[in-house]
Amino acid sequence: MTRIHIICEGQTEETFVKELLSPHFERLDVHLSPSLIGKPGHKGGNVKFERLFTDIRNRLTGDTSAYCTTFFDFYALPTDFPGKSAATKKTSIKDKAECIQIGVETELEAKLGSTVMQRFIPYVQMYEFEALLFSDPMKFAKGIDIQRGSDFQAIRNTFSSPEEINDSPRTAPSKLIEKLVDNYEKPIHGVLAALEIGLPAIRQACKLFDAWIKTLEALKP
Repeated sequence: MTRIHIICEGQTEETFVKELLSPHFERLDVHLSPSLIGKPGHKGGNVKFERLFTDIRNRLTGDTSAYCTTFFDFYALPTDFPGKSAATKKTSIKDKAECIQIGVETELEAKLGSTVMQRFIPYVQMYEFEALLFSDPMKFAKGIDIQRGSDFQAIRNTFSSPEEINDSPRTAPSKLIEKLVDNYEKPIHGVLAALEIGLPAIRQACKLFDAWIKTLEALKP
């Protein structure tokens, strides 16, 4: 069996891994172990490189037969985060994501060495977890039991893909949702919506996310 540690930004991402990704990967004989960034008992968030480094180092050096990957948002990353400065100069989401991922890999390899890094797969969600929910706007609305499917669809129609919904403080995916849903609670509604939409639809609509999943699927014990 292949084992993969996934360091998650928050409770929503952790639950998403448990509820949507784990059942899929278990059928492939791959076991996912999600955990929140930071010390045990922490609620997650605050994705600073120093905190992320500690978690990645502990997973890779403490479990030498497993892989480690990340699941955090591009949105609101600190300006001094590895690759962030270069990413702000790029226009495509693919290039922006690669800047962050390469930046993290470079910093980690300098500290941990190339051999250990062979078991690390960096991933950053563009631009935010909530982007995945726009993969199917009508099912998104159904999943959280509201009549705003057409409003979600109007947002989706403005962008070429859900992952393009940007990182402005006014128009980030979560901010757009909060304007339409007064009581939106990410840890609850985010996962309920994702379960209604389903992993296949999310993968079809979100190509960067799908590429990450394909990379994990291809890992060998």
